[in-house]
Amino acid sequence: MCELLGMSANVPTDICFSFTGLVQRGGGTGPHKDGWGITFYEGKGCRTFKDPQPSFRSPIARLVQEYPIKSCSVIAHIRQANRGKVALENTHPFTRELWGRNWTYAHNGQLKGYHSLDTGHFRPVGETDSEYAFCWLLHKLNERYPRTPGNMPAVFRYIAQLAGELREKGVFNMLLSDGRYVMAYCSTRLHWITRRAPFGVATLLDQDVEIDFQKETTPNDVVTVIATQPLTGNETWTQIEPGSWALFCLGDRIV
Repeated sequence: MCELLGMSANVPTDICFSFTGLVQRGGGTGPHKDGWGITFYEGKGCRTFKDPQPSFRSPIARLVQEYPIKSCSVIAHIRQANRGKVALENTHPFTRELWGRNWTYAHNGQLKGYHSLDTGHFRPVGETDSEYAFCWLLHKLNERYPRTPGNMPAVFRYIAQLAGELREKGVFNMLLSDGRYVMAYCSTRLHWITRRAPFGVATLLDQDVEIDFQKETTPNDVVTVIATQPLTGNETWTQIEPGSWALFCLGDRIV
């Protein structure tokens, strides 16, 4: 299966350390060699880097590792293809506009019977069950909220209900963001960790890299990282229970 990586922070923060660990799993220490992608939010805009090549030897991935883009919300994915060929159009994350905001989504798992889902005017570009499910989610949101909703936590509670329906069709681990909120829905496996003062030293599991966050942060920083599997070996990660979800805003978990 694929692996997910997300970040929510209260100040613009780079994700180079965590991304370096994820990249190694894309064909190096892991089998997820069928492409990778990452989306960074900057205000109402977002920038996405994708490559259908294995991330551990991708020049574009190396650029992202060495270019410390700072963001409050990040969604990333490394792919092990099971639906759709290895191609750029099938590479996560996927982004669409809804209510004047860019929504970014990445999925880990495999679904059955997804062609019966009504996607309305949201059409998949590629061939994956993942993108098809994303289009269905957006269609259902657009149906329920034809105008921009004011209570976003309630919107994400509805999304969690929809994610539960998709879980009935197979494995549906998901990260979703509108640039301010980052949602994690767990079907089988998903973990998170929130780092805040006093910051300590963290060591990656997949590469001999260590960082002292105290030297890289201020006492007011709050940064949450979400990943399929823990990326560090000397920190305590929290596992989201299967069938449950978590919502983060500016680094803090709010649901």
